[in-house]
Amino acid sequence: MQWRGGCWADGFHGVNPDQVCQPVAIDRRAIPGEARESRWLAGDGRAVRRIDWATAAGVPRGSLLFLPGRADFYEKYLETLSYWHARGWRVTAADWRGQAGSGRLGLDAVTGHIDDFAVWIADLAAFWAEWMRNVPGPHVIVGHSMGGHLVLRALAERKVDPVAAIVTAPMLGLHPGCVPPALLHAAARLMVRLGDRRRPAWTWSEKPGALPADRISLLTHDPARYADEAWWREARPELVMGPGSWGWIAAALASIRLLARPGALESVRVPVLIIASDADRLVDFAGTERAAQRLPHGEMLRFGTEARHEILREVDPVRDKALAAIDAFLDRVAPAG
Repeated sequence: MQWRGGCWADGFHGVNPDQVCQPVAIDRRAIPGEARESRWLAGDGRAVRRIDWATAAGVPRGSLLFLPGRADFYEKYLETLSYWHARGWRVTAADWRGQAGSGRLGLDAVTGHIDDFAVWIADLAAFWAEWMRNVPGPHVIVGHSMGGHLVLRALAERKVDPVAAIVTAPMLGLHPGCVPPALLHAAARLMVRLGDRRRPAWTWSEKPGALPADRISLLTHDPARYADEAWWREARPELVMGPGSWGWIAAALASIRLLARPGALESVRVPVLIIASDADRLVDFAGTERAAQRLPHGEMLRFGTEARHEILREVDPVRDKALAAIDAFLDRVAPAG
């Protein structure tokens, strides 16, 4: 499993079409030798897993913090994190409290639960402040799916202050988007009142935490990259997560409605690049498109049916285009210090 390497562009925001990145070979099923896994302690003593790539040789390009989505883990993104490190970034990625290798907050070992997304925002604010003091600028934040949602909320609430932000397939509405969020939220709150809020809200399979057979159709067109996730889940069973809880659904919808309030995203002064697919069947693309229009310095790279939810784990033509767009965006708004 070697990454073919290279990146190309098609003139997106002035990228040179002839630009080619140096290939980087990466085994997607091994922690790179130059990366270090450790634990960060939140203010209440909760241990949160992280991984860091030291600054590359020579003058550092800056520092980049990556935050994954719901039920995600950073092992799935080793290929992309190594790509950014090879381009000179000092790279860090971290779990969310209660996800991946950072324990659980629900009733069992596989249900994803949180009482309030504000808990994650507080963790991110504290982690960011400490991280920024110890790594070179410019400082950039990247989030995928739920991680993208939380990045945008942290920006709106002035909890983080990067020079630029990138979000891929941000969770700004749940699929299908035809049901009003207020109605969904009311239903979720009712379910919370009817039982333990930590109980799973849906069932994936008869075996708790097992991956559904058709799940790839929601995430990526690349079967090899998709298979990497199952490999890591078997190699590191603590990464296995299944459905979200009713509490998670209620908290997610409350946070989505919070960001939808007039003035929330309009207050963000940081340049934000949104990369999304209008064929996404996990998050509502219409909500993402509205967010891009509301952000004062928002930009969007839009994919169609060629891309599913996990754009950074898509087939090479899609993934390479997304990476080239990110490189060009950062060269414009976060030039090397």
